[in-house]
Amino acid sequence: MTNSILQTENLTKSYPLNGVEVQALRGVNVSIESGEFVAIVGPSGCGKSTLLSIAGGLMRPSSGQVLLNGQNLAQLPEQESARLRREHIGFIFQSFNLMVDLTAAENVEFPMVLANMPESERHSWALELLKRVGLADKADHLPDELSGGQKQRVAIARALANHPNIIFADEPTGNLDSLTATEIMDLLSGLNHNDSVTLVMVTHAPDDAARAHRRISMRDGQIEK
Repeated sequence: MTNSILQTENLTKSYPLNGVEVQALRGVNVSIESGEFVAIVGPSGCGKSTLLSIAGGLMRPSSGQVLLNGQNLAQLPEQESARLRREHIGFIFQSFNLMVDLTAAENVEFPMVLANMPESERHSWALELLKRVGLADKADHLPDELSGGQKQRVAIARALANHPNIIFADEPTGNLDSLTATEIMDLLSGLNHNDSVTLVMVTHAPDDAARAHRRISMRDGQIEK
């Protein structure tokens, strides 16, 4: 008996580029079990990040279904899709995507503001999350005052803000040196192993992919058999 948290069914995605229709995804079928750590690998341009964006509800497919906890993200109205992302999904990006005018704590609090969490609860939970990622002493620092690894730790804390069921990480170590990348992967692996957070990660790094329970290889918009 399976315990699937995420399924994609016959996903396609196409878009025009310089007058030509580009097929980014060509009938992709993926199933992720609750508590899994899955790495999506493949050459640049094979559709990895497109798949991650559609699976996380940031982009709609041209056709097909994305079932998250049984709900079809591809057919939900945008307001309902945004609510589901806010309540059940965390995102970690290669470029961190922190708001430069907010402190580390305020960046972590931001998803909680959108979820209407009371201010007192927001701040204490943000500080606890920063402590968990080793940044208790950086809560009042702006992103420009942090190293790349520290920014990614803030981004991980932010991804955990609303107790997500699943985290999507797009090249989470891509902008980091090898030592810092290892530290970030230790942190992500620990979240998966100790807290049973489902983790779906796109990566070019073989060492990062080796941490996952399972690898999904892509080429030319399709899953390699």
